[in-house]
Amino acid sequence: MTAHKAPLLEIRNLEKRFDLSGNFLEQLRFRKGRIVRHQEYVHAINGVSLGVQKGEALCVVGESGCGKSTVARTVMGLLTPTSGEIHYGGERIDQLDGKALLPYRRKMQMIFQNPYASLNPRMTIQQTLEEPIRFHQPAMSNTEVRDKIHEVMHSVGINPDWGGRYGHEFSGGQRQRIAIARALAVDPEFIVADEPISALDVSIQAQVLNLLMDAQESRGLTYLFITHDLSVVEHFGTRVAVMYLGTVCELSDTQTLFDSPRHPYTQALMSAIPRLEDSGASHIRLSGEVSTPVDLPSGCVFHGRCPYANERCRREVPGLIASDSGSQVACHAVEEGRL
Repeated sequence: MTAHKAPLLEIRNLEKRFDLSGNFLEQLRFRKGRIVRHQEYVHAINGVSLGVQKGEALCVVGESGCGKSTVARTVMGLLTPTSGEIHYGGERIDQLDGKALLPYRRKMQMIFQNPYASLNPRMTIQQTLEEPIRFHQPAMSNTEVRDKIHEVMHSVGINPDWGGRYGHEFSGGQRQRIAIARALAVDPEFIVADEPISALDVSIQAQVLNLLMDAQESRGLTYLFITHDLSVVEHFGTRVAVMYLGTVCELSDTQTLFDSPRHPYTQALMSAIPRLEDSGASHIRLSGEVSTPVDLPSGCVFHGRCPYANERCRREVPGLIASDSGSQVACHAVEEGRL
């Protein structure tokens, strides 16, 4: 993160828990001869702090269930954080609602993972794109709205003459292009892309990814890009945050991360990337017990699978510490020079 430049989006100690306990009666348990109340939570995000600079693409990666999509939805206000702060343009927005949040709704848009579910099947493409424009820019005339819709459809490679069609008449790649057009229709400056290409055929993924990169260059967009595909990160990302069980274990610029990953979990992820050439590097196979966000381990959340874990790792939670390479790593082994 640039020291002298404030980030466009800043997340501070963000936490999100989901209550699995049910109603009061469902929480009651009979133990050791008496009735006790048992509450159970999914600890989806645990003290995440990130900053996204204007014009960059910060990629958040990790295995399924690590909390990356929850971060995206919490940033967009689709989920209410349990604790922590979200700042946009220097203003705190996580406590805003109603009319106070409307200016940020226009500046911040989201592209969802599944283009088959994110488009309303009862609305034509024209209506889908027209709705956000008329909501956020009610002063625009019918001609201006029509011209705007034609401009964004053309920019994403969709024929404007197809505006009268419904979502089911398009392929998955075309639907995702329409979803991107919907996000661009109100001229945002920040876009959260939650696994936007994972539901598409491999042959279409590169096209959509290039479309997002072209939009970033032509419109000056800033991305928070959620993905599990590290090959996409290498091609698209400016910086990378690696998450495990709701925590950020490594934060680095893309080139540094791929050249010299520091955290044991990041090293294991990198070794799993399929490569055509035989580089001689072996696939790191993690052993040990896989913890869940319902029953988080003490200390470092990765210590149960880490070959470098010691007693300190089992009892003390590591914080992000800047390394010589410029990356930030939450690892006692790295801090102590054991790795």
